[in-house]
Order: sequence, then structure tokens, then C-alpha cells
Amino acid sequence: MEKRNRLIESAVLAVGIAVGLLVLGLCLKAGIDNFTNKDRQVTVKGLAEEEMPADMVTWPIQTKEMGNDLPQLYKKINETADTIKAFLMENGIKEKEISVNAPYVVDLEADQYSENKRDYRYNITNTITVTSSNVELVGELINRQGELLQQGIAIVDGGNVSYDLVSFPDIKPKLMSEAIKNAEKTAQQFAENSKSKINKIITADQGQFSIDNRDENTPYIKKVRVVTTITYSLKD
Repeated sequence: MEKRNRLIESAVLAVGIAVGLLVLGLCLKAGIDNFTNKDRQVTVKGLAEEEMPADMVTWPIQTKEMGNDLPQLYKKINETADTIKAFLMENGIKEKEISVNAPYVVDLEADQYSENKRDYRYNITNTITVTSSNVELVGELINRQGELLQQGIAIVDGGNVSYDLVSFPDIKPKLMSEAIKNAEKTAQQFAENSKSKINKIITADQGQFSIDNRDENTPYIKKVRVVTTITYSLKD
């Protein structure tokens, strides 16, 4: 009986040793595989871009008056501002979309070091700014600003019209998703060429976004672009 018990204990011990060796072998294999594959990775860039119309426009309208009678110049510049506002509102611009800056006055005689003789002392510039989401309407009025000349109002060339894409935060996730998909396609192609498969993402950035005019002639069309960089690990 005692001999039989010793045989059973020996068998159990042998089985335990065998299982332990098996587990150890699997662990060693996994470790070797990880060591072999730890530097197998690929870094790719994903690009997504889209063209879309601007949804906000800022149009500064500048006028100028010159003369020697300051109170009279103020009166004239205010009358001009009222005429411009009326023109804008009659053609669909809302009053809340119009802002009038305080007139900017330059006293040319204040430059005591200048010896140039001038026919007038004061130079007053006034700026009326239209800020609207109705980009198409504002574009039409910009082309029609010559109508103000018929009312004796000269618009000073120098106020740059700017177009913006305020809805950018809403389209950002969609573009980012497209960029990630394109990056994954590139990584998969690389993996196929190297007879492997992409595994998990090791590193990824949030993407570099840019908004530019499509070209200098169409600043109201924006080209939105995102580039993201992603590193994938590879496996057999």
C-alpha cells in the first residue's frame, strides 16, 4: 500500500513538472515573439481635405473727408455713414450686422517738423463694418458699391474683405475620421507588402488642421485640410 502511494505521488509530481514546463515553454515563446515583434511597426500619415463655402463675411467700408473746418467735417462724415447704413439696410443687411467705428482724425498741422504746405488741416477716416452670415448677399452688395458713388460717396480702397468658416468645429470630427481611415489604408498596404498585418495603434496625434482660400480669386471658398500621423504595430 505504501509503495502504491509513493507511485501515485511520483506520477502527480511528474504531471505537475510537465505542466510547469509546458507553461514555461509557452511563456518563453510569447516572450520571444514579443521581443521579435516589438520593433516591427509602421508610421503613416492620413490626409483628408474638403472644399466648402465660407459662412461668415466681414466687410469694412471706409470713407474719408478732408478739410479745415472740423465740426463741418464731423457732420459730413456722419451724414455719409447714415447714407451707407441706409443703402445696406434697404438691400437686406440687418442693423445688428452693421457697426460704425468712431471717426479717426489726423491733424496734419500737429506735425511741427513737416515743412510741406497743405491745402487742408484735418483728415478724417470713418469705418462701417458689415459682419454677416449671409455671404452671398454681402458679395452682391460689394459688387454694387459703385451705386454709392452716384450719391457722392467715395469708398476708400483699403478695407480688406475677410471670409471665415465658423462652422469648422462641426466638420472637424468628420475630417479627422476620414484622415484616420486613410492612414489605416496606407498602413494595411504596407503590411501586405511586408507579408504581415497591422496590429494596434502605438501612437497617434490629434491631426494638423489648416483652412486656406481655394485660390486668390475665390477667397469665399475655403479648403479645409487635416493631416494625422499614426504608428501601428505589425504582426505575422
